[in-house]
Amino acid sequence: MDTAEVRTWIIFYLISFVVLLITLFFTTQGFMIGIGLTMIILVMGINFVLIRKEIMKVKSKKELMKKLSKKEVSDDKQEKNIFDN
Repeated sequence: MDTAEVRTWIIFYLISFVVLLITLFFTTQGFMIGIGLTMIILVMGINFVLIRKEIMKVKSKKELMKKLSKKEVSDDKQEKNIFDN
C-alpha cells in the first residue's frame, strides 16, 4: 500500500468516526432513531464492502506474483539446460 492509499484510508475512517458520533448523538437524544440506525448500517456496510474489495485485490496480487515467480523459475531452468548442453 503506498502513501496515497494510506491517506485515503485515514480520511475515510475519520469521516466514518464522525458519522458514528453524530449517530450516537441522534440515538441517545431519542429523536431520529431511524436515521441514526440507518447511518450505522450504511457506515458498516460501506466499510465491509471496501475491506472485502481490498482483500480481493491483495489476493489477486498474490496469485499474480505466484504465477510470475513460477514462470521465472521455469525460464531459469530452461536457460540452465541450454547452458549445460
